[in-house]
Amino acid sequence: MQTNYERLELSTQIVIKEALKRGVEVEVLDPDDNFIRLKKGNNVEYVKQATKTSVDTYIAPLIMENKEITKLVLKEHNINVPSSVTVGNINEALDKYSNFIHKDIVIKPKSTNFGDGVLILKCLKSKEEYIKAVAHALRYDNSVMIEEFVPGKEYRFLVIDDEVAAVMHRVPANVVGDGVQNIKELVFEKNMNPMRGKGYLTPLEKISIGPVEENYLASQMKNISYVPNNGEIVYLRENSNISTGGDSIDFTDDVLEHYKIIAVKSAKAVGAKICGVDMIIKDIKAGPDKNNHSIIELNFNPVLYPHNFPYKGQNRHVENKILDLLRF
Repeated sequence: MQTNYERLELSTQIVIKEALKRGVEVEVLDPDDNFIRLKKGNNVEYVKQATKTSVDTYIAPLIMENKEITKLVLKEHNINVPSSVTVGNINEALDKYSNFIHKDIVIKPKSTNFGDGVLILKCLKSKEEYIKAVAHALRYDNSVMIEEFVPGKEYRFLVIDDEVAAVMHRVPANVVGDGVQNIKELVFEKNMNPMRGKGYLTPLEKISIGPVEENYLASQMKNISYVPNNGEIVYLRENSNISTGGDSIDFTDDVLEHYKIIAVKSAKAVGAKICGVDMIIKDIKAGPDKNNHSIIELNFNPVLYPHNFPYKGQNRHVENKILDLLRF
């Protein structure tokens, strides 16, 4: 039995720790792939990256991986999703340009995860920025979705076995000014926090400063040399993925039950037992209607650790739900 698991991603680590507490035999089959085998009595389960398990059919992750099909299925179940078009090249995108000028849009690869290749353009102003964003997304996939931007706050609902195990609000990568340091220096200082690292080994990821961050700063008439006022919050990205430096805030007890029901319904629509439902909600205190919420994405391999080690809030011990589902 191999139990040396400290180099594995944090989500897999927390599943292993709880499994060992339950007297489950744990074998790390491939540490680079975070692939483990759990065994207790006659029950044997293979688990990859903490949430890829035998409880989900082969087709469910393939549906969720394809954002276009995901939206189609959700719409058929009367679940709110943003309107969008899909293009395969720059010329096809240019044919649609007139439909989006002066609108807020999201341009993203059709089949990627963790916010890779996603750009948000507010009040689209020029073909140049439009083409640049489409070209960026095409580096990650051969098809790109151009989607209406839905205003509000984004919440991740972690659905396990037809119930919501936890909810978090993800705040986009940001820094808080002190009136002295510039954005580059503030990012360096924030990244010194031991909670931040690389490769999903820590509760939070280090903040990067690349083209996405620089473009978003430019949209605010700022750059990395800008010195924010004391207490001023400067956001470096529009998307709020933890994988791109976002902060996780637990909202499990603050979200209305109506939204949890919608999250479970969304997971069931694609046949998923383990699913991350990303929902935009304008007013979390108001009940859901067509103008107040929208599902923007379903994730077939949702990370667990932000729900256990939130930037703010309590540990939801979501690994317990995984192991219960696997009958350990």
